Amino acid sequence: MAYDEALAARIRDILGDRDDVEERRMFGGLAFLVRSHMACGVLRNELMLRVGPGNEAAALALPHARPMDFTGRPMPGMLWVATEGLRTEASLRAWVERGLAFVATLPARTKVATRPPRVAVAKARATKPRG
Repeated sequence: MAYDEALAARIRDILGDRDDVEERRMFGGLAFLVRSHMACGVLRNELMLRVGPGNEAAALALPHARPMDFTGRPMPGMLWVATEGLRTEASLRAWVERGLAFVATLPARTKVATRPPRVAVAKARATKPRG
């Protein structure tokens, strides 16, 4: 799946002053991790936002927000914000700041270790002696 490059650039501008932001392809879109925790992202032309289970009801009560049901079931603490809710820089900033506020409550962690590519795993298994 593709993501809206213009929306991603607008989020980069909002997060630009931070030195703890990492971008990672995730869910077929682009995720923005802060202190190694996903705070928000872009999939197609919508904002993915992590607000946490305790903040979900209040965020969903706002216009243009709906539960993130990427897998067919709602993901606790995650939501989508439709394009209509992101038109102004102030509205986008307010949503992104909700994600940042939740991530700030999480314990700091070191960079997440990534899994080796499947090809490397298959090669390792093929060269591993049996017996």
